[in-house]
Amino acid sequence: MKKLSARRRHPAAALVVLLLALVFSGGLYALFAPADQAKADETAQSLAIEEGKKLYAVGCASCHGTGGQGTSDGPSLVGVGAAAVDFQVATGRMPAQQPGAQVPKKKNIYSQAEIDQLAAFIASLGAGPSVPTEAEYGPEGADIAKGGELFRTNCAQCHNFTGKGGALTHGKFAPSLEGVDPKHIYEAMQTGPQNMPSFPDATLSEQNKKDIIAYLHAVNGDETVSNGGLELGGLGPVSEGLFAWIFGLGALIAVAVWVAARTAKAKKS
Repeated sequence: MKKLSARRRHPAAALVVLLLALVFSGGLYALFAPADQAKADETAQSLAIEEGKKLYAVGCASCHGTGGQGTSDGPSLVGVGAAAVDFQVATGRMPAQQPGAQVPKKKNIYSQAEIDQLAAFIASLGAGPSVPTEAEYGPEGADIAKGGELFRTNCAQCHNFTGKGGALTHGKFAPSLEGVDPKHIYEAMQTGPQNMPSFPDATLSEQNKKDIIAYLHAVNGDETVSNGGLELGGLGPVSEGLFAWIFGLGALIAVAVWVAARTAKAKKS
């Protein structure tokens, strides 16, 4: 017993015990770690990239280049990330039917599985924004009032107060956000498609984006209550300006005519 007690007090005893514990825990991890699952996920990702490369060669390479490097007909896709692919392809904007000032939204020709494969291939070309999860763009924990404030500050100049859209220069336009999938709105803020500037997390945080999406759902959702009339606050600056021009200027002309008539009548009397 005295010899055993003396060995316990040896300066190297603690180190030996620590090494034995590390060897034991490492052995347990190697025995029970889900290596097969990790390998299966890696294999599935590789297959998705390969399938995405085939889809890309057929539908995208003619404009964006065989390696995504871009051509005179299409920009480089290196570093745009999976989110840009999911937005552009899922909304039917890509592949584009013809060049123009702006590519409009149209019917999608790819399944979601094919879009995921394309996104996996493009993401493999260079790091970029990933496809957001429902937790990032869902309404849980969103502040609608804050979202309205952020939207009016950063977005209303082009999309109008309630996201009805509006005209831009040289044939371009800000599309309506009514009925747009919340995931696609989040991706648009992440990636800045076409004429839109991007709003990375350093500019608008994940919570900010969630708030904006919640605001748009509140003003354009199925449960939105209409106050009747033409809703001039949602039709855009052209119609609002026309209303002000016709009725405002018309009222001024009517007042001017009335004042002139009264003045002429007073002079005659």
